Amino acid sequence: MALYVCVWENTRSMKRREFIYLAGALPFAAKAFGSSRADHSKIVYPGKDGKLIYVPGENGNTIPDFSNCGYMGGGVKLPDVPVRVTIEPGNGDAGPQIQAAIDKVSALPPDTSGFRGAVVVKKGIYKIGAPLRIRTSGVVLRGEGQDENGTVLVATQKKQHSLIEIAGQSFGKPVGTTRRVVDRYVPVGSRSLILDSTKGLSVGDHIVVKRIGNKEWIHEIAMDQIKVRPEDPTGTVQWTPFNLEFDRFITGINGDRITIDAPIMCAIEQRWGGGEVVLFDDTGRISKIGIENLRGDSEFDRKKTEVYDEEKKDKYFSDEEHGWDLINVNFAENVWVKNITAIHFGYSAVNIRQAKWVTVEDSKCLDMVSEITGSRRYSFNINGQMCLVQRCETETARHAFVLGSHVCGPNVFLNCKATNSYNSSEPHHRWSVGGLFDNVSAQIAIQDRQWMGSGHGWAGANYVAWNCEGPLVCQRPPTAQNWAIGQIGEKQPGAFAPRPDGYWESRGRHVDPTSLYLKQIEDRLGPIAKRNIERLS
Repeated sequence: MALYVCVWENTRSMKRREFIYLAGALPFAAKAFGSSRADHSKIVYPGKDGKLIYVPGENGNTIPDFSNCGYMGGGVKLPDVPVRVTIEPGNGDAGPQIQAAIDKVSALPPDTSGFRGAVVVKKGIYKIGAPLRIRTSGVVLRGEGQDENGTVLVATQKKQHSLIEIAGQSFGKPVGTTRRVVDRYVPVGSRSLILDSTKGLSVGDHIVVKRIGNKEWIHEIAMDQIKVRPEDPTGTVQWTPFNLEFDRFITGINGDRITIDAPIMCAIEQRWGGGEVVLFDDTGRISKIGIENLRGDSEFDRKKTEVYDEEKKDKYFSDEEHGWDLINVNFAENVWVKNITAIHFGYSAVNIRQAKWVTVEDSKCLDMVSEITGSRRYSFNINGQMCLVQRCETETARHAFVLGSHVCGPNVFLNCKATNSYNSSEPHHRWSVGGLFDNVSAQIAIQDRQWMGSGHGWAGANYVAWNCEGPLVCQRPPTAQNWAIGQIGEKQPGAFAPRPDGYWESRGRHVDPTSLYLKQIEDRLGPIAKRNIERLS
């Protein structure tokens, strides 16, 4: 068995990433080499210079770098945007007044940093009869506190809706010539691709890297053979071929090889269809938008109740026609949400849809109101790329910290906590890739969900649970891996056991570094970047 030391260099930050490669070793079976310290993982651990060393298997797959997640690509302090309009409490529906203020600021010219200004809503209670909409870049909506005595926006509309909508025109579209990836295998964690031609490409170009999944791959992972739901045989949908589309920038070109700003989160294999690269036009997105320091509440019909547990007579509020999301983010990038509390909403505090580089921090989702069944109570929901949710708390959720189908990652939940949940935090369905649960206290499941939902199947691939606490399912899907490192809590078999185990290490004992994400930020961008995103007090 040969041992190699390889170096990857990020041309954007000029930071080196060193890893050990075990030629001939079984994938992820890095037992022969690694740190000898009991508080270190054998496959990701600090080297002599303090920076992380990554130990891959024979195909070069590694635990990936998640440090590009968050506002402005990670490690950037959230801005303090100057006030342009101030709103005072009044009587009646405050929605038109607040919307007019948002529209007024939206019409201002942006400053040199791209910001138009902040709308400050003073302390008080504000009834809101229709969604507040932000459609222009550079606008901030700021309150004066997230508790009951702060700025309280109350959704009064008696139908499912988002109280605050952030949305551009579109997420973007491919343009120009499609180029084929010619590598036989591009491993998880790689930032390097060889194309059939780089003619017409330049450093700084915005691209989409497509990972193709053909029908042969679907058959290999048995997602065309999902057993049907026993009580509803017609409700299970077998998978068909699909692509994963990674939103990236070119950071270097050397002949026909390109390097990209963030790693690939699912291996690109020629036998399963290979990959493609195409230029991308993102002019339909809006950016640099913040929601800060406020509380959202939803009125609901308290006469509508259900019983969750017949034996305990556990009655709960189940109204379905009221505020559904406090904040909905779509067709946007470089968005932040901080210091907000959502109470009595049916679906989420923050619902991140087609969006990129979003930070949500120091926020809560409490006392959710809906039926306790599918497609409800997803407190912090990610369907975007390079998003960071940190220091957030939920209660009475179903899937507190959750990601949807075909999510392309990387995405991170960091230092979050769920209590009184009715189900697990998880990648929810259909091959979501490249997520990190880092110091999350919750029931977590990374597994084959088979006929659950409409045929959710292998829900997550190339996910990491790092120093988490609580019950955990961590299974290994065909052609991919999931990692559980430093877990304290029950190891659970999963809903459709037996399934192969993921990579488990250091059960019952946390490892160093305490946070994988924060250490990766520090390695890539330095200690100041790490301090920029940590809590100051």
